[in-house]
Amino acid sequence: MKLFNTLTRTKDEFKTIEPGKVKMYACGPTVYNYFHLGNARPFVTFDTLRRYLEYRGYEVEFCQNFTDIDDKMIKRANEEGVTVKDIAERYIKEYYVDADGLNCKRPTYQPRATESIGAIIGIVKALYDQGIAYVIEGDGVYYDVTKKEDYGKLSHYNLDELNAGGGERKASYEGKKNPGDFAIWKFKKEGEPSWNSPWGEGRPGWHIECSAMIKKHLGNTIDIHGGGQDLIFPHHENEIAQSESANGCTLANYWVHNAFVNVDGEKMSKSLGNFFTIRDIVKHFPYEVIRFFILSGHYRMPINFSDELLKASQTGLQRIATCAANLKFNIESDAYNGDDASASEAVKAAAQEAHDSFVAHMDDDLNTADAITDIYTLVKAANTAIDNKASKEALQVALDMLNEITGVLGIVLKVEEDIPAEITELVEQRAAAKKAKDFAEADRIRDLITSKGYSVKDTPNGPQVEKL
Repeated sequence: MKLFNTLTRTKDEFKTIEPGKVKMYACGPTVYNYFHLGNARPFVTFDTLRRYLEYRGYEVEFCQNFTDIDDKMIKRANEEGVTVKDIAERYIKEYYVDADGLNCKRPTYQPRATESIGAIIGIVKALYDQGIAYVIEGDGVYYDVTKKEDYGKLSHYNLDELNAGGGERKASYEGKKNPGDFAIWKFKKEGEPSWNSPWGEGRPGWHIECSAMIKKHLGNTIDIHGGGQDLIFPHHENEIAQSESANGCTLANYWVHNAFVNVDGEKMSKSLGNFFTIRDIVKHFPYEVIRFFILSGHYRMPINFSDELLKASQTGLQRIATCAANLKFNIESDAYNGDDASASEAVKAAAQEAHDSFVAHMDDDLNTADAITDIYTLVKAANTAIDNKASKEALQVALDMLNEITGVLGIVLKVEEDIPAEITELVEQRAAAKKAKDFAEADRIRDLITSKGYSVKDTPNGPQVEKL
């Protein structure tokens, strides 16, 4: 298996630190609002990577955090006149509603930054004691970026360029040794939560939180660190600096980053105001369609958000679900008596080919886009097998493989809602007309069914109805 490693800018052969085991961390949400489609992309991407690694036989320890203390959360709490903890509790609960809906498996560890204060202070102290961090009176404890010789190795920025260009979040340079130095501990301000530390009351900087939670739950060096590409700099670059300076070893061997979700050519983000929350989208499209939409593009390529593309994903997913339902129906039907040897061998071979191609594509930098094409190829072969009267045993092979590879992607197959009674009655009337050889009436009823948004297809096992 190969993964594109942002650190090396190449597809690297994946080798674990410990045979058969993977330690993986992905940056989770800042819980001050519902998450939007752009936020959902890394959640789905790294859930899928975790699922695939498990499918390939690895034991995966997966940690995804909650940032439950930062400037945005403090601002939101002050606006609503509630505590930061109130905001966190509300939106962590709402996060689970949407993440569960998207079929993201619960991570092994789901730590909150506020539960990791001791670990955070431990890293700050290690950096301060080594002379790598320094205090700015009335401000906080800062990391000196010149103390890390390879600072910029992930983002491939030159330190001189960074220091010329400015510091974290356009902060004031006052008191800093270098413009690029960043806060690892912020001193207490009025109206902000704070904790005791050797430097006085305060709260953690943004970047130090992830460093501490990785160390606490996964150790000093992990296999994979993931997140959106917007986190490469400064967040992940600063994580590397802090962790490697404090621990004296590599933080992560593979850095995996997903591309943006775009709206009209611009990154979807709360700051631009062009975002669509999952909670809003799900009013129009089911969760499983949203997940399928995200996986339909390669994770390193931008995807564009539009109703038309979501509708296309819905149609594609329904095609797969309908095939699975038809396979199951015919396998369980007493009326189906397929026994064609050629058709049976063909669909069995197609199932194996789909599996092999699926694994090859997923091994090639988690190429879910082409992996989904493999699913469509299997669907086409399975539909042909039903038409050509393949054996039930062969259909079961196809169904098992379809369920297996969609399951690896976390794709939930749901056939459209029950056919309305009105449509069912019309189908029965059409069947009666055909039996009476009143084909004009049968055609009229078929057209009426079509006008109401459904199609009817005659099969050897009776009419099949689908929503258009």
